[in-house]
Amino acid sequence: MPLIEVLQSGNYHLIDVREAMELEMDGHIDGAQNIPLGELENRKQEILNLSGTKIFFCRSGNRSGKAVEYFKSQGMTDVYNGGGYNDMKEQLERC
Repeated sequence: MPLIEVLQSGNYHLIDVREAMELEMDGHIDGAQNIPLGELENRKQEILNLSGTKIFFCRSGNRSGKAVEYFKSQGMTDVYNGGGYNDMKEQLERC
């Protein structure tokens, strides 16, 4: 399913994998949970417990891509790379 359709469905969780310092500098998206990329493995169960699709995003899309690869390697299929922060904001505004 295309990302825009997932966003329109409303059945998703946004996970921001940027560092706290980046959120302070660049801003954040309301409702997004901040779990820096380096903490994903330790907080894996927390993410697995979330219902619905998980959409990861970061500053440029690189780290969120790594997050998606990691969770796909763990057998998850309901994960998406939302790309960079600005891209994610634009996608959400379209919905």
